[in-house]
Amino acid sequence: MTEQQQTAGVLPVDDEGYVIDSENCEERETAYRERGTSRPITVVGNPVLHKECKDVTEFDDELAKLVDDMFASQRTAEGVGLAANQIGVDKKVFVYDCPDDQGVRHTGVVVNPVLVELPADRRVLDDANEGCLSVPTAYVSLARPDYAEVTGQDEKGNPIKVRGTGYFARCLQHETDHLYGYLYIDRLSKRDRKDALRQMEEGTPRYEVVPND
Repeated sequence: MTEQQQTAGVLPVDDEGYVIDSENCEERETAYRERGTSRPITVVGNPVLHKECKDVTEFDDELAKLVDDMFASQRTAEGVGLAANQIGVDKKVFVYDCPDDQGVRHTGVVVNPVLVELPADRRVLDDANEGCLSVPTAYVSLARPDYAEVTGQDEKGNPIKVRGTGYFARCLQHETDHLYGYLYIDRLSKRDRKDALRQMEEGTPRYEVVPND
């Protein structure tokens, strides 16, 4: 059986059932983005970022439009991942267009993601700088596992599994966190969180943001 025949989903899957998200990335990202409209980014302090988002139950044209807009917004803001609440939408969806540590590009959509808990022997921490479009201009070092798996659905409602290493693993964890109401700065020490917020206050975002009232 070929990879393409193993799934009726949006993306083909490999022999272990994980999506193959590294093929035709440019073509797929461009198609999403060109259908979409870029929206401004919500920033830390906006209530939608600080609570768990709602599960997606309707896999309809409205969801397809949201995904297109998310890819357009991600490109405008020069991000590698974007969660729906970062453009003010209370739904469990994230998109990504992210390289791994080997420079392989991964592009895809995850709806209703759940991060797979790794056994202790698989948890090798990678301490590296992390940033967030919702905490513009700030970068702080944060240790995360260097491997991640996420289960969920694609934009058509098909069950999917996504896995990544290194920088891409960080992206999968970061975006899933968003949809459960956590920003990366919530995982920092008080001192490092304060430093991130100071960097944000002193910087000027390169993209449009939604001002907090």
